[in-house]
Order: sequence, then structure tokens, then C-alpha cells
Amino acid sequence: MAENELETGVEDINMEDSVSSFIKDTSEGADTDSDVGGIVTFVNERYKKAEDDRYTDEQRWVRAYRNYRGIYGPDVQFTSTEKSRIFVKVTKTKVLAAYGQIVDVLFGSNRFPITIDPTTLPEGIREAVHFNKDTTPAAAPPGPPGPDGAPTPPPPAAPIEMPKPSPTKLVFQELNQQWQEKLEIAQDKVQDGVGNLPESVNFFPAFEAAKKMEKKIWDQLEESSASKQLRTAAFEMALFGTGVMKGPFAVDKEYPNWDEEGNYTPSVKTIPKCSAVSVWDFYPDPDATSMDDAEYVIERHKMSRTQLRALKRRPFFRDNAIDTAITMGENYQREWWEQIMQDDAQETRAERFEVLEFWGYVDVDMLEQYDVDIPSELKDEDQVSANIWICNGRVLRLVMNPFTPTCLPYYAVPFEANPYSFFGVGLAENMDDTQTLMNGFMRMSVDNAALSGNLLIEVDETNLVPGQDMTVYPGKVFRREGGAPGQSIFGTKFPNVSNENMQMFDKARQLADESTGMPSFAHGQTGVSGVGRTASGISMLMSAANGSTRTVIKNVDDYLLAPLGKAFFNFNMQFDFDPEIRGDLEVKAQGTASLMANEVRSQRLIQFLQVVQNPVLAPFAKMDYIIREIAQSMDLDPDKVGNNMSEAALMAEVLKSMQAPTEAAPGEPQGGMDIGNGPGSGGGMMGTGGAPTPGEPGFSANTGEGEV
Repeated sequence: MAENELETGVEDINMEDSVSSFIKDTSEGADTDSDVGGIVTFVNERYKKAEDDRYTDEQRWVRAYRNYRGIYGPDVQFTSTEKSRIFVKVTKTKVLAAYGQIVDVLFGSNRFPITIDPTTLPEGIREAVHFNKDTTPAAAPPGPPGPDGAPTPPPPAAPIEMPKPSPTKLVFQELNQQWQEKLEIAQDKVQDGVGNLPESVNFFPAFEAAKKMEKKIWDQLEESSASKQLRTAAFEMALFGTGVMKGPFAVDKEYPNWDEEGNYTPSVKTIPKCSAVSVWDFYPDPDATSMDDAEYVIERHKMSRTQLRALKRRPFFRDNAIDTAITMGENYQREWWEQIMQDDAQETRAERFEVLEFWGYVDVDMLEQYDVDIPSELKDEDQVSANIWICNGRVLRLVMNPFTPTCLPYYAVPFEANPYSFFGVGLAENMDDTQTLMNGFMRMSVDNAALSGNLLIEVDETNLVPGQDMTVYPGKVFRREGGAPGQSIFGTKFPNVSNENMQMFDKARQLADESTGMPSFAHGQTGVSGVGRTASGISMLMSAANGSTRTVIKNVDDYLLAPLGKAFFNFNMQFDFDPEIRGDLEVKAQGTASLMANEVRSQRLIQFLQVVQNPVLAPFAKMDYIIREIAQSMDLDPDKVGNNMSEAALMAEVLKSMQAPTEAAPGEPQGGMDIGNGPGSGGGMMGTGGAPTPGEPGFSANTGEGEV
């Protein structure tokens, strides 16, 4: 699908009545920009502070990147005797293995690992309601009198069909007029809780609302390619130690469509979208240790002229300020780490614009000092949360934070949490020393093998005829002086210690396994001996190896999936007024739920299902939940392959009626309906219940003619 990736910001949805823009576009663009110069200084100061504070982190990331690429840094100096420059890229293997495990765990069930469930004690919405079906027909009036004067029996009355109440409308007064009329007969019979009688019909309004919200969020995440963005963040998390995502923001997605005449008439739909942010472009509050206590966040954009002009089509961007910034020319300066990442690019200036996107709190006094309009409901506040875009000293956009409740729309997840720093520790950093050791021992082994593979030749020239060529090759002949005693040419073999060096290399590799928690057999090492030779043994080893992965996935759940799911939940609650997705709900991250292998989980569920086959234990089992879990463990959609309790009861009645034997009508053969031709015939057809007569097709018995 073609997609218009222009981020519009959620403030343009149903917010016409609220004051969202601090600075409005004017014809005097230059004068207005000079009036808000203090705001530009405010953003630049915080950007400079965050940039200086994360310098040590940038050095760690550059070293991790070099180890991943297999590039020696300037700190590695080779002696004149070292011939080998080999770099064993074990770091790359382990980073990709960790990245693959994270992706497999998060997307093992073929869906985004976020679920919506009702709270333990839902408020404002009932957890369960039920009513008992009344199948007793009402007493019908007697029929008209017959010929003998006695009344005829009344016609049979049809059983009352109870209409199905709306699953998310709990109070009947809230239902529309049509449902009120249909449910007048059942209003007195609806009760709270789950009904245990056979004729009880149960509904779970809180659960139904949660599943509707869950499906809506899944659809939004799928349409915005959230899985791809999450994989990008997971890769940087494994390599550099921190993955960053942002959102949701409203974007206009274009769906291709052609009319009957062949004209391209695409349809545009506004959807919430999340995206991955490179850790290199992410500048958080340097005094914060997580996003929970961050006062501000700055994202650095590298934009071309086309991308900068495209900002005009987004809400609350100032056209005059954008034109002025473009007129001033490109101002993007490559950082020191960018020259390393781009293979030591010589030019420090790029034909791009540097745009800073600020999200954070701004003092109200500072905004009032520059004649910025403050909404009346926020004049009593000391500070407000705002979104500011600047480029070339111009304010491109200044709006209030549109999210309710107020939050910074960024989510930073560490691979290994560092409680004293905002940025986490990555796998490449954990094995930095062991990577250095492996490189050193491998170079020593190669240099020693090259040296010991050749002879050291010693020549006594006093015993040889002068002027000879000293080149050595097979079949070479040296002429000696006549009568000179002793050997003239000596061959010395250099000791080969390559095996000892390789043993040290293997030891360093084992230390890399220990320091990273990612054993070599987890990413394809062959020749595993000992307990790993059996299937159960390797299963035990893999389960133990998943210990570090569990910690990483738990970080993903706590720092990324849960906040991102809550952000999508708040987005839908704020801007989507569908009553069927509203309720007392909570967002749950389900990344760790996928750590158990689906085969093992499915086996345990089936074993439990066999246990509750006992009639004594059957009443204690929640069969609908068990069936849903079994379907999910088999990577199936439980809503498509399973029924809820009410649908299951209906299906049981249908199956029961299909299995019941049909009674034959009077005068009809017991075998079934006669569909043959001729009296009493089945036409020789199987299963018609009739016997063929002699002479008809299909009759093969002896007629008795010609008997002796």
C-alpha cells in the first residue's frame, strides 16, 4: 500500500475548540522569529547540555559499532613484527543471535505482544451479567367451539425467544430505544454475576469491551507497521544497549484505489502510528535515569529541502518560518561519530538541515515574556508541556502537548538496565574485553603459524664459493670451497605454539559466553558434548540460556510495550468515542508469555484438559479460557476457531439434534426416503430403503428359470 508518512500530530483530531498553538503564523515571519529568540536559546541550551552529557555514551556506542563491524579503532597499535590484521567478528554473531531471540519471543504468536484485560474489580462496567431463559409457553386462550359445542384445544404457543443484550451496555436506560423495547420482557430477569443453571445465559461486558479495544489497537499497530519499527528498536537495543520508540501520532495513510474509469482515487484514513528513533538522534534529560523522571527530550532530525517544505502540510507549522530557514541555507554539521559511522567521511558539512524537536516542560513566565498566548485554563500553572521545532534559529512550531494525560511520547528500553544512567548496557559492550582477547590470540596464532611453517636457514659463507646466489628453492645447488670442513647450510624450524594460542582463544570465547549470557550453542555451534547430546539435555541447556533473555524481554515489557500500549489506549479513549471500547481496562505486555515454547505450553494445557475430564473436577475448570489458551499456543486466532460459552451451548444443541435418529413417517420404509422410480423400487440405489424387483436394473438374484 502507498502510505503518506506525514506525521500530523494528534492535536488535529477533534481539537478545534482547544487552543493548541502558542505561536500563530503571521505575514511578518522575521519579526515574529526575533520576538521568540529566547525560546530558541532555551531549546539550544538544553540540547547542548544533553549532547555534552552523553559523550561518554557515544564513545561506548562507537566501540560497540566497531566490534560489530570488525573494525580496529585508533587505540589498537600493531608492532612491526605483527603481520596479521585479522578481526574475529564473534560480537556480530552474538548480537544477531540476541536480536533474533528477542524478535522470536515478541512475535512468536504472530501478533503484537500487547493485550487488554478488564481490571480485577471493574468500575463503571459490570464484570458479568446473566438471565435465565424462560422456555415455558404462555397460556393460550381456548380455541373456538367445535361441532359438539366443546372448545377446541388451543394452538401451540411458540417459546419466547429472549433477545441478546448488548455486551457493553450494562444499564438498560443506556440502551437505544430499539433494544429497550426488545428487553422490556427481560429487564426484571437480568442479574449480576455468572449464572450456573443450565438455562442461564451469561454475558461478560467488561471482557467484551476489553477484547474490542484489544482488536482495535492490534489493527492500528498492524496498519502502522509497528512490528517493523519494534524490530529496528530491538536491534539497536542489542547492539548499543538502548532502543527508542515514539508515538502514537496521527498520520494520513493512503489506500490505493481506482474507479471504474481507471482513474486513481485513493482513500485517506487517519491512523495512530509509532516509529523507531535511532539512539544517535535521541537526547534525553541528562539528569534523568528513565523516561519517568525526564523533564524533556530532544530529537535531532536530518532533513532535506523537500522534507522541510513538507512540514508546511502539517498542522500548526509556520510557513513563513520554514521559508526563512530554507532561505538561510543548509546548516547540518556532522557529529564526530557520524564520520566514523560513514567510514570516515571527509566533509563535515552535509547538504541537509538540522531540525530539533523538543518535547518537555516550559515555564509559563518565559512564554508570557515573549507575548505567547497562554490558554486561560493554564495561566495559573507554573509550567506547561509543549512541543517546539526549531531550525536555523527559527521556531517552526510551538504547540501544547496534546496528550491526555500529559506525557512525553518517547519510550527508551535498555538491554541491560543501568540504575545510575539513562542509557543501558548492550551485548557488544559486555563482551568488549573478550573480543579484544580473541583478536589478540588469533593474530598471535596466525603469525606463529606463518613463522613456524617455514625454515630458518643459516649459511656459513666461508665454506662456499664466493659470489653465489643465496636464493633457496627445491633443487638448488651450492658450490663449496675445496677441502673446507663442516656443514655450510643449516635449517632451523621455529617452534609452533598455535595450539596453545587457540586454546587461549577458546577460553576467551567461553568467557564471552559467560559475560553475555548467550552460549555458543544457542546460535548454531556444533559438536556439543556431555549433557547436550540428548534432546532433553539440550532442552535443559536452552532453558537455562533463556535466563538472560527473560530479563531482556521483561525490560521490553516494562519500558516499551506497556507504556506504548497505554499510549494507544489513551489515544483511543481520547479521540475515539466508540462506547463499545470503553470500560475499566488495563494494558498488559505479553512479551514474557512467549518465553515458554509453544509445544511445551500446548502439552501442559492438553494434560490439564485431560485432568478435568473427570466429572468430579469438570465444574471447577474454565473451559472457555483453556480452549483459548490452547488455540493461542498453536498460533491460532481463538476468536476464529473457538466459541464463547453462549455460542458453545448453541452449537451443542445443534450437534445433539444432528446426531439424534430421525423417526420414519407412517407408511414410509424404515431405511429412509424412497427416491427411486416405480412402485417400491429404489432404482437400485444404495440407501433408498427399497428392494429392486426381478428384471429391474440392479437386480442380480437368480430368477429360478432353467432350474433342474
